[in-house]
Amino acid sequence: MTDDILLEAIDKMDKAVEHAQIQFTTIRTGRATPALVEKLMVNYYGSDVPLQQLAGFQVPEARTLVIKPHDRGSLNAIEKAIRDSDLGMSPSNDGVIIRLNFPMLTEERRRDYVKLVKNMAEDGRVAVRNVRRDARKQLETAEKAGEVSVDELERAEKELDKITHDHVEHIDKAVQRKEQELLEV
Repeated sequence: MTDDILLEAIDKMDKAVEHAQIQFTTIRTGRATPALVEKLMVNYYGSDVPLQQLAGFQVPEARTLVIKPHDRGSLNAIEKAIRDSDLGMSPSNDGVIIRLNFPMLTEERRRDYVKLVKNMAEDGRVAVRNVRRDARKQLETAEKAGEVSVDELERAEKELDKITHDHVEHIDKAVQRKEQELLEV
């Protein structure tokens, strides 16, 4: 019983950590990376489609991202989606591909991005702690129902705290890597 609750908590915490790390990839570091635009929604023939389904990506230089649509008819829609996004970039279109040139980030902008990453990390930590809280409630309910002994409950809660600590540590390490990446000139 307790093992099932702990396994479910681990699974949910893993997903929370993974979500936080995916969010970190959407923060621009001054280097070109497809992760910045691949989740961007493009209005393609009346429906919103992620850009990664409409085009291929290449990074020929550190600060240049090339987007090659599979269908040339989607070129203008992709360009419009990039222009309307919060990336703050203007794409250049040569009729076949779209080029995005990533300018150097200013020191002030880097610091803003670090704050944003830290806020995202805190959201991830809160999600992990919420999973811990829910698992604790399930364990306490099982103990009150007589399905779990007091000793088992105590052991499971200690294990749950250790699991939570490990997942929060994963988020903290990811934040440190991203912060170092952002502040690197």
